Amino acid sequence: MATFIQTFFATSQANEKILEQDTATVEQMQKVPTDVTEAITDMAQQLTSSNVHLDQIFKQLIDWGLDVGRHILVALAIFIVGRYLVKMVNHLVARFMEKRKIEVSLQTFIKSFVNIMMQVLLIVAVIGALGINTTSFAALLASFGVAIGMALSGNLQNFAGGIVILFLKPYKVGDWIETQGTAGSVVAIQIFHTILLTADGKQIYIPNGALSSGNIINYTQTPTRRIEWVIGVEYDEDMDRVRTIVDGLLKADKRILSDPAPVVYLQEMADSSVNVLARAWVNNDDYWNVRFEINELIYKTFNNEGISFPFPQITVHQA
Repeated sequence: MATFIQTFFATSQANEKILEQDTATVEQMQKVPTDVTEAITDMAQQLTSSNVHLDQIFKQLIDWGLDVGRHILVALAIFIVGRYLVKMVNHLVARFMEKRKIEVSLQTFIKSFVNIMMQVLLIVAVIGALGINTTSFAALLASFGVAIGMALSGNLQNFAGGIVILFLKPYKVGDWIETQGTAGSVVAIQIFHTILLTADGKQIYIPNGALSSGNIINYTQTPTRRIEWVIGVEYDEDMDRVRTIVDGLLKADKRILSDPAPVVYLQEMADSSVNVLARAWVNNDDYWNVRFEINELIYKTFNNEGISFPFPQITVHQA
């Protein structure tokens, strides 16, 4: 009996141990799903937070793109309208000066200056419309202008020379001048240059600085000009007869002015000829035609009258 009781208690204790082990296993199995759920929840929260950040980034990019696009459209509109306004202002300035009958030389200078200033204002307006701080840009432009001014000091001198020319008026548009080894008709006086059109159709740009400080011969500023002819004849010709023929040819031409009257002198006894100097005054518009036509007329008349033209010769006496 005692043995049976001992065996029963031993079996009961073993069953209790097995039950305790099963309970612990069940508790561990219950804990595993809880840990997995917490991990999944954390991952979901992280993904949700990442999505929020991406949405914010995309929203900021969209806002920035819209803002930049708006600035670009506004700047483009200002540029298009500004170009039209610049042309309109230039046209109005030109019409105003024409109605006021302002001198053509001053007109070209003012139109060039107004056009450049309007273009600069348009550029500043476009830059401001793009969202760039014009104050800092103006400071940068000022410092840049100082550097450019130092590098382009010659152009500043030309600008000042143009103003001096407009005020002192040594020449104007349409005048025939000779300067810097070039002769031509003044086509335009611009901010930095004066444009000349030569007799053979070439346009020459001469800096205003050189013109304002150099020598200028203006052939148009006075209404009349004097023409000189130097005619060489042989030593055995009758000088009174030569003088009478040349004087008669000059007085017969209606384009030659009678006051002051034309004159004929014996200028020089040169090595191979006696040179006769003839002078006459004509209007500016008749200068070249009279000069060339009288040359031809003297040549034909002398040939008809038997007056010989000399040619260079040397007489050698042999000892």
